[in-house]
Amino acid sequence: MMLVAITLRMTDAETELIRNYASLKGVTVSEVVRRAVMEKIEDDIDLAAYERAMAEYRSNPVSYSQDEVERILGLR
Repeated sequence: MMLVAITLRMTDAETELIRNYASLKGVTVSEVVRRAVMEKIEDDIDLAAYERAMAEYRSNPVSYSQDEVERILGLR
């Protein structure tokens, strides 16, 4: 695993808020920032997948019930 140091510019109030939050959660400031960034990236990836799926559905609005899917897949 490669560790990378990143510098962030924040106001004193933002820094204090993050420090207090980290203390409350019992983790480091680095861990708070790392988790927040990773969650944001994952949320953006999920949103992009949703938008692609909705565009596909709008172009071909076919849907199946759970029973139909199970029959199609031979699960029933």
